[in-house]
Amino acid sequence: QALRSLREAGGRLGSTALAALAARAQADPFAKVKTLIQKLIERLLSESTEEATKKGFCDMKLGEATQDRDYRMADANRLAAEIIRLEAKEDKLTFEIKELKEAVKKKKGDLSEAEKIRNEEHDENMRTIKKAQQGKKGVSEAIDTLTLFYKQAAKAASLEQVDAKEAAGQQRQHRGQSRASPVEEDTSGAGFEGSYTGKQTASEGILGILEVIKSDFERTVKLINQEEQDAHAKFVEFERASETDISGKSTTQTRSEEDLATTKATKDNKLIDMKNAMNLVDSALMQLEELKPMCIDTGMSYDDRVAKREEEIQALKKALCLLDEEGVEPECSPAAA
Repeated sequence: QALRSLREAGGRLGSTALAALAARAQADPFAKVKTLIQKLIERLLSESTEEATKKGFCDMKLGEATQDRDYRMADANRLAAEIIRLEAKEDKLTFEIKELKEAVKKKKGDLSEAEKIRNEEHDENMRTIKKAQQGKKGVSEAIDTLTLFYKQAAKAASLEQVDAKEAAGQQRQHRGQSRASPVEEDTSGAGFEGSYTGKQTASEGILGILEVIKSDFERTVKLINQEEQDAHAKFVEFERASETDISGKSTTQTRSEEDLATTKATKDNKLIDMKNAMNLVDSALMQLEELKPMCIDTGMSYDDRVAKREEEIQALKKALCLLDEEGVEPECSPAAA
């Protein structure tokens, strides 16, 4: 009956230890069979203790390796995200610096061109003003000369009229006394009497025209001076705004270049950290792979092994009790039951 129980348990559990024991018990005396059963029970109990210890070791090592792997992976992922962010920042700063350089270059070119145009405009205005002033001076001198001439001519005309009356009386008296000579007769009449006194009536028109011309020159000087002041003020405003803009952009460019250098250095350091982190990830994965044959790839879970071993022990105890008809074995006593 004990042998049949061992064979049935061995077949049901697929236990080679129980099957081998059943085969040996068939040829050995009962006393020896009982010893074999007891030794096998002790061995199974010892294996159970060892496996429990191994299970604790594996749980601890697998937990440590898994935790280390997860930590290293998280660190690598964090570094990868930082590197992506730094690369994006590097691209952005590079683009911004390029834009700032082009903007500063264009602004300086525009300012230089405006300065050139302003200088040319200033020179042209100065030439125009100088010509107008020269024209005004010439007209003023002409007015002064003609005014003086006509004043003197008018004064001479008044004196001429008085002298003419006196001369006419004397001439009439002389003609009464003697006959005029042929020369005197030939030089008498229009064009030969008195000095030239100018066209006093026409002088007002001539002087008026000259005054209009002088006024035009004065207006030209005033207008060009105003245009020059307005153009200069406008250029100064543009120049100051341009220089402020250039200064601001240049400062931003310098700061961006410094930030770019820092970003590149930080990225390089992060790449080194990333390489180290990936080495640590590989190390953690390797440790897990080393633990796998002993702690994972056993073909049966720990709980299944414990259950199977417990059934084997119970089957052995049952067979031992069947052989212990006197009930001397502790496992077979009524108290144990």
